[in-house]
This record gives sequence, structure tokens and C-alpha cells, in this order.
Amino acid sequence: MSDPVSELQTAHDRLRTVESEIDDVGEDRIETVVEAYRAATRLLDRYADSATGSGDFKAYLQFQNEFIGLVDELPEDVPHHEAFEAASDRMDKRRLNDGDFAFARETLEPAAETAGLFSEREDARSAYRDARRAVKRRLGEVDDRLDKLERLQRLGEVDLDAPVEELRDPIEAYNRAVRAEFRRFRREANARKFFDLVETTDHYPLVTFETPPSDLREYVDDHAAGEESVAQLLEYADYSVSKLSHYVDDASALQTNVAVHRTYLERLDADPLTVAWPPEPADVLRHRSEELVAVVGRFAAEETVALARELRGLTDRADYERLRTAAAARTELSDEERERVTSGDVATELAELREERERLAEALETYPSL
Repeated sequence: MSDPVSELQTAHDRLRTVESEIDDVGEDRIETVVEAYRAATRLLDRYADSATGSGDFKAYLQFQNEFIGLVDELPEDVPHHEAFEAASDRMDKRRLNDGDFAFARETLEPAAETAGLFSEREDARSAYRDARRAVKRRLGEVDDRLDKLERLQRLGEVDLDAPVEELRDPIEAYNRAVRAEFRRFRREANARKFFDLVETTDHYPLVTFETPPSDLREYVDDHAAGEESVAQLLEYADYSVSKLSHYVDDASALQTNVAVHRTYLERLDADPLTVAWPPEPADVLRHRSEELVAVVGRFAAEETVALARELRGLTDRADYERLRTAAAARTELSDEERERVTSGDVATELAELREERERLAEALETYPSL
């Protein structure tokens, strides 16, 4: 497995080396080399065929004048000036051949290397950024793994014999009751009243029903079919238009507004009103139970509302978090995971990851973003 920190160090060293080479030569002087080398290369490419041998004499003269003139205009302190002069001298004769052009290209190779420093610096910067992103990505992976292992360590050390049924029993009793009440309400209440309940939960952020689609809500408000239950509307949606016309005043409207929202209607169950197992932390369940009492009280019997109030009482127990953590451990931990905690494997991996995290964070601090 590659080491992102070592790769970042290598990328940093390469970038600093290229930057040092550029500093030694000078940005302006390199820019002059870049322009001169590109101009010389363009001339060599353009006239390689027409200015050699017994070809176009006019092209030969034009090339010779342009190439020699290019070199004559170069400042004497430009890097590799002697290479440009050597190439120019080679071209200053009555007849040119392929060997003269090959000589010029080879002679200008050192200038090409200097001209390529800017491109090399961009490549080095890109590689440095990529390497730094790889370190950040690995740091994120390590943090995620640390979170999971630290939770595993905590769960593996809890008292698995704790009496979690003291939380589970009242929660299961409430869940059974509220599911039954909601099924009854969904079956018996008309769609308008049912949607009123669902929309009421917009004021209770911890009771997360999905708001009815606006066209569906308008349909049940404006048509007599809105006096039917949601269960009945779903049954109607299966009817053909001809059969449906015997039951509702506008069969097409029902097909258009109800059938298309079948998935939404079928998903409307009691889940948003139930309490998960293992339960939430005490402060979350405390606030949620207060919202549940307010919502459930709108359609359920007092016995079910009382069970919802009991949930609030559970969060006042001094041992609530201990029991909740024990419940999470029983639910979430496999036998293998418990064995890893017991054997010390988790502690060993945690130590290794914390050391790696420190090294990654230090690398990001040492090698800042560009």
C-alpha cells in the first residue's frame, strides 16, 4: 500500500527543485528562452522541406534571413545563447540540407530543457496538489475508521447483562399500540381528516411525515371522494373508469389525482410515530416524546397517549444512557466484534490509527496548500 505522506514529501521536494532551478535562471530570462526556442522550432518545422537541397531558393533565403535575424536579436545574456549562435552559424551558408536542420535541433536541446521548466513546474504543482488531496482523503478515511472503532470499543466494554428490558418493554408496548391506532385511523377517518393529521406534523420536526402532494390535497378537499378513507381511495384507484363512475362523481379526476400518488399513500404508515430500538439519546427522546404525545393525542385513545407519556419518564432515569448503550451493544455487536474488543485487537488498531492520524495531520501542516 502506498504511503500518501511519503508521496507528498516526494512531490514537495520535486516542486522545490524545479522552483529552485527557475529561481537560479530567472523567470524573465526563461521567458525569453521559451519565446526564442518556440520561434526557432517553428522556423525549422516550416522550412525543413522547402529550404533544403535544390528546393525553393526564395524559401531558403526567407528562412535564412528569419532564423539568423532571430538569433541576432537575442540578448547576449540569454541562457544558451551560444547554442542559438551555433545553430545560426550552421545556417549561414549557400546551401542547406537535412543534416543542418538536424544539427540545429540537437544544438538547441539544452534551450528546450530550460524552456520546459515552466511546464515542469506546472506538472510538479499539479502532482503536489494531488498528493496533498490524497493525504486529506486518507485523513478522512482514518477519522471515519476511528469513529467506528471508538464506538465499537465503547460498546464492547458495556455491561451486556444490564436490564435493557426496562427500556425495551415500554417502548415496544407503545409501538404496538400506536401502530394499531394508526391503522384504525387510516382505515376509518376520511382522507381530509387524515391529511389534516399528517400536515399537523409539519409543526413537529421530530415527527417526520411527508406532506401530502398539493394536487392530491386539493382533490380530497374539493371532491366528495375526500370523505372516503385513504384505504378506500386506494381501492378505488384500482377500478376501471367505467366501474369507478358508479362510486365517485368524477372518475377521471380520481384517476388523475389519486392513482398517480399511490406510492405516497401506501408509504403512509405509523413509522414516523414509533420509537426505534435501541432508542435515541435521552435529550432527543425527551423532546420527541413530547411531540409524539401532541400528535398521537389527535387520533389515538388515552391509553396510547399515556404510553407515549411514559417514554418521557424513561429519559429521566439515572441509568438511561447505560441501559441504552447496553441495548446498542446487544443489537449492533456481532460475536466477532465482541471478541476483537476482548482480545485487544481493537485497541491495537486504534493506537495505530491515532499514530497515523497524527502523521497525516502533521504532513498537511508542514506542506500547506498552494
